[in-house]
Amino acid sequence: MKKFALFAALALMLALIAACAPAPTATPAATVAPTKAPAPTTAPTAAPATVAAPKPPASKGANVDEVVFYEEPDSAKAVSIIEAGDMSLYGFAISDPKIYAKLKDSKTAVGDPSYGSTSELTFNPAGPTFKDGRLNPFSVAAIREAMNMLIDRNYIAKEIYGGLAIPMFTTFNPVFPDYAKNADIVKTLEIKYAYDAKKAKEVIDAEMKKLGAELTAGKWNFQGKPVTLIIIIRTEDERRAIGDYLGKQLEDIGFTVDRQYKTAAESTPLWLNADPADGKMHMYTGGWISTVVNRDLAGNFDFYYTPRGRSDSLWQGYKPAADFNKVAEELALSKFTTLAERQKLIAQALPLSLKDSVRIFLINRLSVNVRKADLNVASDLAGGISGSWLWPTTIQTAGKTGGQIRFGAPSILTQPWNPVAGSNFIYDTMIVRSTGELGAFPDPYTGLRWPQRLEKAEVTVQQGLPVGKTLDWVSLNFAPTIEVPKDAWTGWDAEKQQFITVGEKYTQTLTAKTKTVLYYDKDMFKMKWHDGSPMSVGDFVMGMIMTFDRPNEKSAIYDAAAAPAFRAFTQNFRGWRIVSQNPLVVESYSDTFFLDAELIANARDVYPYYSQGIGAWHTIALGVQADGAKEAVFSTAKAATLKVEWQNWIAGPVLKVLEKHLANSISKGTIPYAATLGKFVTADEAKARYGNLDKFYKERGHFWVGNGPFYLHQVRSTEKILTLRKWAEFPDVGDKWARFAAPQISTVAVSGPTRVTSGQAAEFSVKVTYKNQPYAQKDIDFVKFILVDATGNVGLSGDAKAVKDGEWAVSLTAAQTNALAAGSNRLEVVAVSKLVAIPTSESFTFVTLK
Repeated sequence: MKKFALFAALALMLALIAACAPAPTATPAATVAPTKAPAPTTAPTAAPATVAAPKPPASKGANVDEVVFYEEPDSAKAVSIIEAGDMSLYGFAISDPKIYAKLKDSKTAVGDPSYGSTSELTFNPAGPTFKDGRLNPFSVAAIREAMNMLIDRNYIAKEIYGGLAIPMFTTFNPVFPDYAKNADIVKTLEIKYAYDAKKAKEVIDAEMKKLGAELTAGKWNFQGKPVTLIIIIRTEDERRAIGDYLGKQLEDIGFTVDRQYKTAAESTPLWLNADPADGKMHMYTGGWISTVVNRDLAGNFDFYYTPRGRSDSLWQGYKPAADFNKVAEELALSKFTTLAERQKLIAQALPLSLKDSVRIFLINRLSVNVRKADLNVASDLAGGISGSWLWPTTIQTAGKTGGQIRFGAPSILTQPWNPVAGSNFIYDTMIVRSTGELGAFPDPYTGLRWPQRLEKAEVTVQQGLPVGKTLDWVSLNFAPTIEVPKDAWTGWDAEKQQFITVGEKYTQTLTAKTKTVLYYDKDMFKMKWHDGSPMSVGDFVMGMIMTFDRPNEKSAIYDAAAAPAFRAFTQNFRGWRIVSQNPLVVESYSDTFFLDAELIANARDVYPYYSQGIGAWHTIALGVQADGAKEAVFSTAKAATLKVEWQNWIAGPVLKVLEKHLANSISKGTIPYAATLGKFVTADEAKARYGNLDKFYKERGHFWVGNGPFYLHQVRSTEKILTLRKWAEFPDVGDKWARFAAPQISTVAVSGPTRVTSGQAAEFSVKVTYKNQPYAQKDIDFVKFILVDATGNVGLSGDAKAVKDGEWAVSLTAAQTNALAAGSNRLEVVAVSKLVAIPTSESFTFVTLK
């Protein structure tokens, strides 16, 4: 029996982690449900162990008094500092084999595994020439597609990552359920786009000649000048080595390469924010982290390959082919009614994404998140500690309440912070999350959602749609028809600053595929923002308004970069209806649905957590005024277009702009969007809020007002040091999310005949266990097999049959074995649990005899 590379790499990592965690980590407390998600791959490791320490009595709010964040770009140095006791944990998932080896023998530092990090190559598709006349070969889709074959992903995984990574060819991360469900399609693409430098060069040569380039003395030239490719290479991790390897591959086929080594902060203005036509880069060594276990990756195509994905300048330059654009949008908007239709769309989208290849995925990292051995903190199986929504509510020195935590990270204050369209870098967002909360949190093992400020949700979907549910806080019902009430809000008049109701917009009855009724915590409006202002329904309504106003061309804060995603949203959005203000009950109607009712409820949540952070209506109001005056704007794309400041609410020159608008709001008692928000916010509330904010700003020196377990106490932007302190008014007990047990990650073993005679039936046994005990059938989602035949192609695929708890069977008929060519075959088996959504897998090799 031979385990295939993916399983072997995972097994290696698990062994290392198990060895380095004698006093493992605190049980990840956990919570709620993710949204649509990209993610992927295979078999995780043994659960992070829990530190054996006395449990202190639960108190309100965070379990520590202060968290100090500071920058440490060198991960090896960070681990040494943790071992010395001067750093509590490191906010970056590490994939360095040398560090694994070091942790193996460490008595003071341990690591928690995570599987949601990927490395990729992002291309600039502008062209064929930039504004200055330089040629951009990557404006041609066929050249981008050929790059898949120029790069040896196995080399990157084995040599650069030391075996602690697995090759990744598509946007489906190999460790998430959708990869397992579509493994036969993905495997075919992996074979098609396997490393073949000769074939890649042939395609690139032909396309370069079509562009008018000439290969002279082994070097490509265009209009008498060398074709020089600018690679922006990140320096903080293995992507530096990836960039160097990539540069050599390109030099070997005739390109001149300009390697530009940059940190996160240095690279962002060049690859993300700049106008692609300016040609600041040709390619960038990118990286992504999925902060939750992603159960539904269907929206990945829309996010990664179309301008609807993000508002940044680079994304706005994406121009996918019409057929790919259509399929990507249909998947994002759930334009299907059965699982079979969904699978058909995915089967189209996967190969089209590789033909487009504005980015090509390289590897999925098997990472470790390093912390002190006596520190308890919830770690997400996908996102690790830095991606965990629960780290703020679970972080604690074992057996102790209070004290200071020193949190290191490769980068701090990487981009400007504002809730609407501020920094999306994980180093910023991991801090931002601690200052706010969601209506529902993601479960760190399954990606489902658990309620935080929601008490319950009632989900009704159109009869026949493929939706199920797992958790009791959500109810699921089906109806032949769902009518949208005529008084529901369905549109927005930016000039009158009023919502348009269904009855005003439509003469006929409007229907929806889903109806969700969200019941918020009855004590929610007793909660306070960090400036002391009580939460109110106005905070929720402001969020609803911003959803519609910013992408509206008639709005004073119109942002063209927000329009593509909004157009997609409105295709399926049907309406909101506030049923009760206190306690808050909101109905939401939409044609977009997910396979899990918990994810539908999460997607309809109107809790005021914006794209990049929590926001109170009165702080958002200042940003709206600054944006409307074009003094400082929410998004980087709009800032670049207008050549004004990108709003930063925590440091820099924008603070004076916001301060001016605060003074004006105090003087006038400003209620933004008064025609609508004025029905939910009184003049007295506005006066009190602006007064609280004025006091807060004078004390803190920034405008970042959240409502989470920590408030932003101090920002030292020059030194790159940021301090959070415990928010005394946070209502939850400190052990609210400390109830989750270790993830029950399965182990798969395959046995059967090593020789099979063609034309004779063959049966293989699949054992699925956890800690050597049979995994219950009721807890397994599916067990799937793929047979890669002697020709290297996918010969068969299907579902294994359940025999009993812990045992499944793969049966090959006489006709199926007769169709196999003589030689070595590989049977790959993937199991997905309902308790832990990350698949586990193993392979078995047998020979076909003719």
